[in-house]
Amino acid sequence: MKKIMLALFAAVTLQAGAQSNVMPAGPQKGLMVIKNATIHVGNGKVIENGTIKVQDGKIIEVGSNLAVPQDNVTVIDAKGKHVYPGLILPASSLGLVEISSIRASSDVREMGEMNPNVRSIVAYNADSKVINTLRSNGVLLANVIPQGELLSGSSSVVQLDAWNWEDAAYNTDAGMNIFMPSLLARPARGRGFGGGPNAGAAPSDPVKEGLEKIERLKAYFREAKAYAAETTHAETNLKFEALKPLFAKKQRLYVHANTAKQMLVALDFVKEFGVDMTIVGGSESWQIADLLKQHNVSVILSQMHSLPTGEDDDVDQPYKSAAALQKAGVLFAINDDDSQTRGRNIAFNAGTASAYGLTKEEALQAITLNAAAVLGVADKTGSIEVGKDANIIISDGDILDMKSQNVTDAFIQGRKIDLNDKQKMLNNRYLEKYNLKKPF
Repeated sequence: MKKIMLALFAAVTLQAGAQSNVMPAGPQKGLMVIKNATIHVGNGKVIENGTIKVQDGKIIEVGSNLAVPQDNVTVIDAKGKHVYPGLILPASSLGLVEISSIRASSDVREMGEMNPNVRSIVAYNADSKVINTLRSNGVLLANVIPQGELLSGSSSVVQLDAWNWEDAAYNTDAGMNIFMPSLLARPARGRGFGGGPNAGAAPSDPVKEGLEKIERLKAYFREAKAYAAETTHAETNLKFEALKPLFAKKQRLYVHANTAKQMLVALDFVKEFGVDMTIVGGSESWQIADLLKQHNVSVILSQMHSLPTGEDDDVDQPYKSAAALQKAGVLFAINDDDSQTRGRNIAFNAGTASAYGLTKEEALQAITLNAAAVLGVADKTGSIEVGKDANIIISDGDILDMKSQNVTDAFIQGRKIDLNDKQKMLNNRYLEKYNLKKPF
């Protein structure tokens, strides 16, 4: 009986403690040097046999043939390896949803249409076990977005090695989010048969309903802008207060939309309110690329490995959209919003784009420097350049290639982070059981 109890205790401890020993790294101090590497800067440049010097979390020198001090320095020899900026997931529910089917682990949505005062950062769970699986694939930063019916609240950029949301915050409340109504008239299926509370009711018009929602939102924005223009207020409106940074251009408006019709309606907000805008989704953005460029609207392409939105589009159109935006001069980033991969495949989405019109370095830039520019953090990260945070990954192979990618080292602000995760632990557990070779 004693042996059985010990075995049960060990099993429970393994399950409950899996990944609990993966702790945030302490601050990077002193000089660290990564040498003999192929450095992919993130801005299109590649440095062969390059060296990176990092001092107290910041990049202080990058180049080839740099002298390496002999004393008081941590040296990492990356000979034969590739060094990249840390990848950035530009739109996600990371840390807000752990298991979508378990309601208690989801804190991503509030009730009601207008919730500009909702802040995703305060709900961010820095202990999410999903985070470590992203780091293993080179993702070091993410934009965490609240969901909602229309105006869902502010999103924040987080770095993925933190004790809590305060430590994780990298660019707080950087974006305000709108989820556009579909504006698509869909045929009613089976209407007129069966019962239910709406039996016999007149068919709804989703286009009309969607346009009415948008008009309500515009009226709301007009009131909020008028409120922001006032110097004093008889009463404080917390929801209007939350929109002040947007009208002051200290915040970007993220409009979640896929169809050209939705995006054309969204452009009205740029024209009327003068806000900085990014389209999230943008599966049909290639159709109006010139117009987006004209209004300085950037795009986050959400899911490349999917069918096109339009029935008459080429079946590989999602793969080609990035190249079309690149050709038009539109600032864009590539995302992975698949509910199964949870952001882990972002590098492979970029790899697909590199096979459909982008160069390898342009595809890399779409998940590093471009993403940083869209999220307002390009001054701090997104490329391996002097003065920026040392958010760096090292891979045995091409980071964009599913077959050869193998992230061996990762650094956030110069701190060498633990690349262990629950999936690796479970994999190694059963390799140990059957006496097989461990890959990790």
